[in-house]
Amino acid sequence: MHVRAMDNLRFIRETMERAGSFTAVSGWGEVAIGVTALGAAGLAALQTSPRAWLAVWLVTALVCSVIAASTIGAKATALRIPLHSEPARKFFLSFSPPMAAGAALTVVLFRENAALLPGLWLTLYGAGVITAGTYSVKIIPVMGAAFMALGAIALVAPAAWGNALMALGFGGLHVGFGWLIARRHGG
Repeated sequence: MHVRAMDNLRFIRETMERAGSFTAVSGWGEVAIGVTALGAAGLAALQTSPRAWLAVWLVTALVCSVIAASTIGAKATALRIPLHSEPARKFFLSFSPPMAAGAALTVVLFRENAALLPGLWLTLYGAGVITAGTYSVKIIPVMGAAFMALGAIALVAPAAWGNALMALGFGGLHVGFGWLIARRHGG
């Protein structure tokens, strides 16, 4: 009887874990990412070659990845949310494929038509945020949709608008939504 009860409790616990949502997205981390991206947009605008512009944004992506990982980790620790839980695993696995596609397409598009990169990055980032957001709080997919909409605009806008749209998206949207996330969902 005791073994059966323990099996039932384990089943219930695992079912609840799978059904839960990942709530450790840090609003203040998103704000920090946005501020970093706004600085990058200013620096990228000063570059005289497409290769230097790309380098600024790639370094920024790495810095922002570290900010995201550290602030998510800190919030998860504070909330006692294990980063190896089923919702966290689904969140990260859902976010990763669009990011990998963006990395692969960056190599090709930089050679063929670098003007498409802002639209590509904004759109695929938005897709990743939407898919990962299905395992998080409701505002996360909304943020992803805003990125996708801005990415669609960037894909048809004049190439000269690309860096400004990157600032608006990776800077402005992160700051705005980050503030909302921090206000509504803590840190």
